[in-house]
Amino acid sequence: MNAIQMILVVLVAFLAGMEGILDQWEFHQPLVACTLIGLVTGHLDLGIILGGYLQMIALGWANIGAAVAPDAALASVASAIILVQSGQGTKGIGMATGIAMPLAVAGLFLTMIVRTISTGIAHIMDADAKKGNWRKINMWQWVAVCLQGLRIAIPAALLLAIPASTVRYWLGLMPAWLSDGMSLGGAMVVAVGYAMVINMMASREVWPFFAIGFALAAIKDLTLIALGAIGLALAVMYLALESKGGNGSKSSDNEGTGDPLGDIIDDY
Repeated sequence: MNAIQMILVVLVAFLAGMEGILDQWEFHQPLVACTLIGLVTGHLDLGIILGGYLQMIALGWANIGAAVAPDAALASVASAIILVQSGQGTKGIGMATGIAMPLAVAGLFLTMIVRTISTGIAHIMDADAKKGNWRKINMWQWVAVCLQGLRIAIPAALLLAIPASTVRYWLGLMPAWLSDGMSLGGAMVVAVGYAMVINMMASREVWPFFAIGFALAAIKDLTLIALGAIGLALAVMYLALESKGGNGSKSSDNEGTGDPLGDIIDDY
């Protein structure tokens, strides 16, 4: 990995750290962060695959009150860097997925430190607000947000400072039972994400499409673009037939489909 690639990786990590708090452009989401790191390091396919795996795990992560969810930004950035430096290709996806879990928990400790510092910054901003110094208030806001970016950028830079040969050597020392166990465990956690998606979307109207999708996925000659085109065509046909259902007209507003989610979407 050359110097330019390292700088771009640190930049992506910085943006992911800020987005973990701002939550505006979703750079901290695994699918986005891993893909961007794969893009700047020349391993786009690995980044997309790892991001897809981790995104299914992160579907159930959310901040509830004072309870902070595991840090998806650090898990995505660090695991993607380790995967690229390991040189294992797609064989290392399971290993990287397993490593992402403890990294997400470690990210909670880092964000706790930054949030503690931000509390002191908030008091400084309160004092500046009493003085009407809006310029300093804006400056301290930028400082607080940049600290969140450094929370991910610094660990990413430290990982990049470790030679790829050293990373491969350390991973080579990992016993087979541990590496295989991490791969199996990571795959099981990803399956939970799939189950959550199905639980949110499943209804009697869409179950046939799930069955068709699994059947088409078994055809290896079909590319992802082809599967996406088929899925889009089926969705268009379904919407067209639904609008002409019944006696040739749309059902009245007080008639539900039996699916609460479908009724909410119909209202929009």
